[in-house]
Amino acid sequence: MNSILLAMVIVGGTGALIGILLGIAGEKFSVEVDEREVAVRECLPGNNCGGCGYPGCDGLASAIVKGDAPVNACPVGGSSCAQAIGEIMGVSADTSTKMTAYVKCAGTCEVAKNHYEYVGSEDCKLAMNNPGGGAKACTYGCTGFGNCKKVCPFGAIEIVDGVAVVDADKCKACGKCIQECPKHLIELVPADAVCHVRCSSKDKGIEVKKACQTGCIGCGLCARNCPVEAIVVENNVAHIDQEKCTRCGVCKEKCPVKVIM
Repeated sequence: MNSILLAMVIVGGTGALIGILLGIAGEKFSVEVDEREVAVRECLPGNNCGGCGYPGCDGLASAIVKGDAPVNACPVGGSSCAQAIGEIMGVSADTSTKMTAYVKCAGTCEVAKNHYEYVGSEDCKLAMNNPGGGAKACTYGCTGFGNCKKVCPFGAIEIVDGVAVVDADKCKACGKCIQECPKHLIELVPADAVCHVRCSSKDKGIEVKKACQTGCIGCGLCARNCPVEAIVVENNVAHIDQEKCTRCGVCKEKCPVKVIM
């Protein structure tokens, strides 16, 4: 009986000693946390999407407090989040234009031709290992297998008639779909933009027409008729500078293949 009591005393004493030592170590090596960082973290939505360029919301909160990131760096939280963080940091929140992802391809099943019947895993990246990067005659076209849809944390992307389509109301501009698309078809544009060149083909016009009925043929009519010179044609495909664009719609009217939407 005495041996049992002795063992209990030894175990209990050892536990108490370890507890005391851990307490001392915790005090000695503790890292002081800025209260503002905790407050900023509470304002962030907690999606941990990485769209801000930092490792999750904790990383962004730390960067904001250190001055390495602006108070409106979170693409998910929007203006309300930026304003709340701005009040904590004592600075003005520049609530910039809401952005949304946009897929630069209009090659639906009805208008885009196929070179062959694709048989294999429905994965955009794996399809790139096949001739032409997939069955579509346009090597720049969306494969429609939805890798972008799979990584979107907000359910903002659907595959419609063989092409990925973004719901601007749901999109938070986190950029995950941009990183995932192996053909680099997705870019961020202002959510209120009304003119988009829905094509990424760099082929010459005659080759484009062989592959897709609505591909950009690089004719330059949109650029020549734009009253503010917001459009340029590079590598046989038109590009719109959304900062210059006044949403007049002239480019849509002049486009002979109606690929500006």
